[in-house]
Amino acid sequence: MVLWLTRTYFPDGTNGKLECEGKLICHTIELPWQQNAKRVSCIPEGKYFIQKRYSSKYQWHLEVMDVANRSLILFHPANHALRELQGCIAPVTKLSGPGLGLYSRKAFEKLKRAVYKALDQEESVVLIVHS
Repeated sequence: MVLWLTRTYFPDGTNGKLECEGKLICHTIELPWQQNAKRVSCIPEGKYFIQKRYSSKYQWHLEVMDVANRSLILFHPANHALRELQGCIAPVTKLSGPGLGLYSRKAFEKLKRAVYKALDQEESVVLIVHS
């Protein structure tokens, strides 16, 4: 499975469109680009693998692997990048401004179902981030 994250950068946040095989899965919000600085920047554009991850805070969610100089970059629900993210990616159903979105939990569940289905079938899941 190949996921394409197409980004638009703004001073207050990064908005994205996440697609698979040309079909929209959801939109995304992230922190603004700050040279990949930990906890204040979105991750660099590039190719990453996605895996399942469990934590008591987010339960079952998704982790973006092998991000240069970063760890624990996750896909998890959030509707306001500057308040709720520290470098992670939040799926949202609808964008409402730079780094702002609506109905994140709904979008996250849709993304998680699709990715977990591929992973459960022993398919690798690749995320390609570009602008």
